[in-house]
Amino acid sequence: MEFEKIKDLMQSLDNSSLMDFELKLNDGFYLRMNKYNSQPTQNHTFIQEQPVQKTPEHSHTINNIAENISEPITIIPETKQEVKEGNIISSPIVGTFYSSSSPTKPAYVKVGDKVKEGDVLCIIEAMKVMNEITSQYSGEIVEIMVENEDMVEYNQPLFRIV
Repeated sequence: MEFEKIKDLMQSLDNSSLMDFELKLNDGFYLRMNKYNSQPTQNHTFIQEQPVQKTPEHSHTINNIAENISEPITIIPETKQEVKEGNIISSPIVGTFYSSSSPTKPAYVKVGDKVKEGDVLCIIEAMKVMNEITSQYSGEIVEIMVENEDMVEYNQPLFRIV
């Protein structure tokens, strides 16, 4: 397939709501383009092309490409990622998350509680040491992202405070 036709296809994909486009022709030509990336505000198009020996009987135009597609095209709708407001408190260490100081005591915080900077939110046990995790922000706990006694990783989100 000629480079100008590929550029036209890229422009068409960029201007459409399609997120993924794949084209396989009977002569062995394969083209895949998509707009997936880690940053939802930017669109990138990636191309993978297998080399094809061109002969006159295998030349194609944009108008007859649809007749030469060997597999159906899957249209994947674009998904909107919800951005939640607030400040995230993340785990500073790897360990076990405890919502209270003992199983018989109530949790330090629950959703809806107001906290001040410096308030204890939970305990993370690491190597038999109980580490109190305090809030760096003042506000309301709107989400607790882990369950009691869950293993947590370094920098894993624990709480969202608004």
